[in-house]
Amino acid sequence: MSKHFDAIIIGAGQAGPSLAGRLTAAGKSVALVERKLFGGTCVNTGCMPTKAMVASAYAIHTARRGAEYGMAVGAVSVDFARVMARKEKVRLDARSGVESWLKGMKNCTVFEAHARFESPTEIRIGEELISGEQIFLNTGARAAVPDFSGVDEVSYFTNSSIMDLTELPEHLVIIGGSYIGLEFAQMFRRFGSKITVIEKGPRLIAREDPDVSDTIRAILEEEGIHVRLNAECIRFAKHEDGIAAGVDCTSGPPEVIGSHVLLATGRRPNTDDLGLDKAGVKTDARGYIEVDDFLRTNVPHIFAMGECNGHGAFTHTAYNDFEIVAADLLDNDTRRVTDRILAYALYIDPPLGRAGMTETEARKSGRKLLIGTRPMTRVGRAVEKGETQGFMKVIVDADTKEILGASILGTGGDEAIQSILDVMYAKRPYTTITRAVHIHPTVSELIPTVFGDLSPAT
Repeated sequence: MSKHFDAIIIGAGQAGPSLAGRLTAAGKSVALVERKLFGGTCVNTGCMPTKAMVASAYAIHTARRGAEYGMAVGAVSVDFARVMARKEKVRLDARSGVESWLKGMKNCTVFEAHARFESPTEIRIGEELISGEQIFLNTGARAAVPDFSGVDEVSYFTNSSIMDLTELPEHLVIIGGSYIGLEFAQMFRRFGSKITVIEKGPRLIAREDPDVSDTIRAILEEEGIHVRLNAECIRFAKHEDGIAAGVDCTSGPPEVIGSHVLLATGRRPNTDDLGLDKAGVKTDARGYIEVDDFLRTNVPHIFAMGECNGHGAFTHTAYNDFEIVAADLLDNDTRRVTDRILAYALYIDPPLGRAGMTETEARKSGRKLLIGTRPMTRVGRAVEKGETQGFMKVIVDADTKEILGASILGTGGDEAIQSILDVMYAKRPYTTITRAVHIHPTVSELIPTVFGDLSPAT
């Protein structure tokens, strides 16, 4: 006979534990099932460990530039084992915090095993069968491994497995010139590896505007990172010096020989082994669980939160999924996925902060636009820090004065973008910012100025 719960949550990523906390506080009995590591991608292989490594790389890079700041230093060496030990402490502390919280939560029963549907209301966990009034899926996603020729004949890393690297690569070849690949490219270059980024498309991070991607490429190449674009036939083979990665670019050698390979080629949802067919839950062609604006699947008592629903591949969107579900079910407060404004950051140095539309998207919308830009060389804070790479760009609807989007590529850009995002959520015109008095000296103080210098898009 199965044990019955008011709610079953599958997955202890960003949304699941917080929802368990709200549901148990409301007096509901909750079963939370986690088959591997508490905390999900962010805690274990994503944000926290990678940004710990980014921080180490930034400190090392700054130390190498010490003379610019009047610091007398000798040659800066890298203790890669200590870099990885620091990273490991960050993620283990976070993981144990989530696990302890859940296991100490009143009215929450934690199962550490794989969960599969037996019916729309029943979940099998090993030999045990449990049932629930409501079921919440928070199963996340994993690295996608494309079917490149020869990929099964060589050793490679994904963004997850590279977290357990024990030696510094001599030459790390990164397949994929987007967010994950570029963060690893810069950090490992700063640790001392030779880096080649191979991208199938004509430019890096194709999702961004050309001026953003071109500036990012220049920043990375200035640090000695080699970029190979238009790689139409990526393939692999063993080589006496490591691994041969076939490129077939229009310029440059047809092969790159590296000691290690990182595949940073996207993600796929963890939905293929949940038995969703037995529950009648629909997925799209890529395997993402289909949900409505309230995160309900086609089966009304089953919800999907986080990366597995295809509505955001970020920690902040997963947490917002929890907030939407909790508000709608417990607070009588209607919140929707479509209320969300797209926002994210790329954590190279300097970082890219993004909110809303790109300029390319805004132009395609057919609106009459106003655009403002300012190089970071004209931002006092950036000059004082000696970090003047990048620029700010804002896009406004000329008729309604609505802020459509913004890109801040520069020191503090990931933080400064938030003030623009808040005005966008408040649905206030851009003039709200132009009349604001920001603190000097900061990066944010130039945001009113860049909005004050808007010009019609040509």
